Amino acid sequence: METNSPLEWFVLKTIFGRELKIKELLDKNNIESFVPMHYTVKTMKGKKQKVFSPAVNDLVFAHSDKETLKDFKDNILSKYGYHAYFLMDPDRSKRKPAVVPDKEMDKFMKIASHFDDGITYYKPDEIEIKKGVRVRVIGGAFDGIEGELLKGKGRKNKRIVLQIPGVAVATSYITPDLIEIIDNKNE
Repeated sequence: METNSPLEWFVLKTIFGRELKIKELLDKNNIESFVPMHYTVKTMKGKKQKVFSPAVNDLVFAHSDKETLKDFKDNILSKYGYHAYFLMDPDRSKRKPAVVPDKEMDKFMKIASHFDDGITYYKPDEIEIKKGVRVRVIGGAFDGIEGELLKGKGRKNKRIVLQIPGVAVATSYITPDLIEIIDNKNE
């Protein structure tokens, strides 16, 4: 199905932990997709093992137009018995699927692609972000990423926070020498 609609990053909510299966089907149908991953330690058969698994349960980000994704959900997913729903815009008055701007998604994917860098993911209702100082990372793995700076009590390192409103929050420790304060007046 070909449309002239612009490609956007939609958030699909899956059920029963099917995010990787749905991502695989999206990829097979030439629809760019992203599932943030991380390593966790799980006990399997009495032994602790490091497992690579989705960092945010039941979410898949898909880069497509709405019509193509709707067709994918209605025809391809149903064929395999899988279900996914559009995550709706946090502004309930809009009554439309949530869309993540390309620039924000690029930043989120850049942070999420570093699996062993102390990145922590939260659902929006799991963390209350207080307004902090806007910063830019200069150098290192997160070079160019902009976000909000938070500092925990007694910590020398600071956390940079990247939030996709209503969807997910990613945080990572950044050493102070890699942080540049952004003038909030210019934004």
